[in-house]
Amino acid sequence: MYKCGTCDRGFPAGWKSLLQHCIALDHGTPVFDCPAGYCYERFDNPFDLEEHQDDYDHHEFECSVCPKTFPTTDIQKAHEVEDHLFCADCERYFYSLNNIKQHLNSKLHRGQHAECPFCRVCYTTAAGMTHHLERGACPNAPNLDIDAVYDIVRRKDSRGILTKKLVGYTGQPTGGYRVTGNAAWNGRAWECYLCHHGFGSSHALEQHLNSGTHRQPLYHCPKDTCHMNFKTLAAIINHLESETCGAMRFETVQRRIGDIVTGNRLLAF
Repeated sequence: MYKCGTCDRGFPAGWKSLLQHCIALDHGTPVFDCPAGYCYERFDNPFDLEEHQDDYDHHEFECSVCPKTFPTTDIQKAHEVEDHLFCADCERYFYSLNNIKQHLNSKLHRGQHAECPFCRVCYTTAAGMTHHLERGACPNAPNLDIDAVYDIVRRKDSRGILTKKLVGYTGQPTGGYRVTGNAAWNGRAWECYLCHHGFGSSHALEQHLNSGTHRQPLYHCPKDTCHMNFKTLAAIINHLESETCGAMRFETVQRRIGDIVTGNRLLAF
C-alpha cells in the first residue's frame, strides 16, 4: 500500500490517489519506499519502485516458508499452497496438492454457505446440497430425486452444457424398483436381470437396483477435453469442485449452483 510520507496515511487505491492527496494538502512530493523490511531504497515514482521489486524480489508479502516475496496476498497464499503444500492459517503441511485443496474447501475454511433453496439448510459445498436434494431428503421438496433434478436441469440446459441428451429416457419407476413374486429367484439367489449378480434376499436385490449401479450417465463434464460422464448432478458438481480438469474454480461452482437448481435463466458456463 502507498503511504504519505508526511501524515502516514495509506492509499490502497494506488499511487495516483497518493499523488492527489499530496498536491491537495501540500504534503510534498511523495516518495516510494521499498516495502521489503531489509531494503531502504527510495524512489521518486512508482514505476522505478516496481522495476526494483521485480529485479530484486522485494515485494511486500513474504512466503511463510521460503524467502520469496509477492505483490499480493492472493499470489503469496497460492504459492504456499501449490509449492509448499502449506496452510498458513492452520500452520499445517499436507502430503499432496489434492489433500490441501480438500482441506481449504472444508467446513473449517469455507463455513457452510451452500444453502438449499427450499428448506434453507446450509451445506459446506454445492455437491453436498445437491446430494441432499437428489436423495429426497429435503422436507420442503420431497418429490425431488435424481430423475426429477435431471429433468429440471435438462429443461434449462438447451445447449447440453451439462446434461446428456437421452432420447426416450424416463428414469427409474416412481418409488423405485420393487421385487415382487419369485421371478428373480433362480433357485440359489435373487438375481439381478441386468448384471446377473446374486443376492441373499429380495430386499438386498431391491437395494442394488435402486442404488444407481445400473443407472445411465445423465451428465457430462462441460470441458471439451474432459470426457467424464456422471450419473448424478451431485457427482458432476463434486468433479467440478475438485478442479481436477480445470473446467472452473471451486468458488465459481458455489456461485452458480443456484442457477443450476433453481431460477429461470438458461445455463451458461
